[in-house]
Amino acid sequence: MVDVATLGTFLVAAGASLFMAWAIGAGSSGSTPFAPAVGANAISVMRAGFIVGLLGFAGAVLQGANVSEAVGRDLIGGVVLSPEAATIGLTVAAALVATGVFAGYPIATAFTVTGAVVGVGLAMGGDPAWAKYREIGTLWVLTPFAGGGIAYSIARLLRDVEIPERYTVVGLAALVGAIVANIEFAVLGSGDGGASIAVAAGGGLGGPSLLGPALVTVAVMALWAVVLAADLRADVDRGQRHFLLALGALVAFSAGGSQVGLAIGPLIPLSGDLGLPLLALLVGGGVGLLVGSWTGAPRMIKAIAQDYSSLGPRRSIAALIPSFAIAQIAVLYGIPVSFNEIIVSSIIGSGYAAAGAGGGVSGRKMAYTVLAWVLSLAISFGLSYLGYTLVSLLLF
Repeated sequence: MVDVATLGTFLVAAGASLFMAWAIGAGSSGSTPFAPAVGANAISVMRAGFIVGLLGFAGAVLQGANVSEAVGRDLIGGVVLSPEAATIGLTVAAALVATGVFAGYPIATAFTVTGAVVGVGLAMGGDPAWAKYREIGTLWVLTPFAGGGIAYSIARLLRDVEIPERYTVVGLAALVGAIVANIEFAVLGSGDGGASIAVAAGGGLGGPSLLGPALVTVAVMALWAVVLAADLRADVDRGQRHFLLALGALVAFSAGGSQVGLAIGPLIPLSGDLGLPLLALLVGGGVGLLVGSWTGAPRMIKAIAQDYSSLGPRRSIAALIPSFAIAQIAVLYGIPVSFNEIIVSSIIGSGYAAAGAGGGVSGRKMAYTVLAWVLSLAISFGLSYLGYTLVSLLLF
C-alpha cells in the first residue's frame, strides 16, 4: 500500500521535473541540435522545433538511462535525495533555464542541474562525490577545446581546394556511420545494459569477438558513404543539405538521451518507494522535452542560429559532427553535459575557420554566454543549498 504522503510529495517533485523537462526542451535539447541547419537555411525554424521534439523523445526513451542514474545517485554520497530536496533542486534549476529561454541566452542546463542537486544534497548532510566531479569537470573543460578544435579542422578540410569537396563529405559521412554503428541503444541490450548495432548484429557472425562488430561497422560506414555519394552526384547542394539534416537529427536524438537525465534523475531515488520503473520516468521526461521543443524552442533556435555565427552548410556540418560525437561519449559514460556548451563551442570553431576576423562570431555575445554558464552553476548551487536549509528549519 502506497503511503498517501509519499505519493503526494512525489507528485510535487514530478511536477517540478516536468517543468524542468519543458525548460530543457525549450532551451538546450530543443534549440541546439538544428540551430546550425537553420543557420544554413536547410530547414525552417518551426519545422526544426517540431522534428527535434520527436527525436528528443525517442532519444530519451532509448538512451536516457545512464545520465539519469548518474544525476539521481552519483552526484552526492551518504544520503538519498528526499522529495523536498528533489523538488527544490529541480525548481531552482528549471527557473534558471526558463529565464535563459525567455531572455534569449542559452543557460547550460547541465551546470544548473548539477549545481542544484549538489547544493540540496550537501544541505541534507551528504558527502561530495569528488571522483564523479572530476569526471564531469574534465568533460566540461575539454568540450570547448575538443568540439571547437574538431569543428575548426573539419571546416578547414572542407575548404581545402586540393581535395574535391564531394570526396571529403563522403568521407565524413563514413565517419558518422562508424559512430552510429557503435552507439548504445537500450532496446538492443539484455538486462540493464544496452548494446550497439555493431555488437547486436555482429555477435552472431562467428570468429574472434571483435571481428563481427568490426564487419558491421564497416558495412554501416559503406552504406552511409554510398547513399550520400549518390545524393551528391545528383545535386551537390541538395546532398549537403540532406547530410546536414541527418546530422541534426542524430544530435537531436543524442540530446534527448543526455538531457532527459537532468530532468528525471532526482526522481529516481523517490520512484523506488512507488515501484515505478525507470522506463516510466524516461517516457514522462521525454514527453516534457517534446512539449518544450514544440512550444519554446523556436526562440532559442533563432538565437543560436543567427546571433552566434553566420553559418553555411559546410560550417554547419563541421559543427554538428563533433557535437554528435561528444554527446554520445557523455551518454555512454553517464556524464551530464550541456548541449549549449557543445554546440556553441563547435559553432565558434567552424566560424574561425572561415575567412575574416573571427569568422562572424560575436565575441560580445560569447562573453555574456560564458558568464551565464559560470553564474548558473554558482547560483543554482547557492539557491538550492539555501532553499533546502530554510525549508528544513520551517518544516523539521
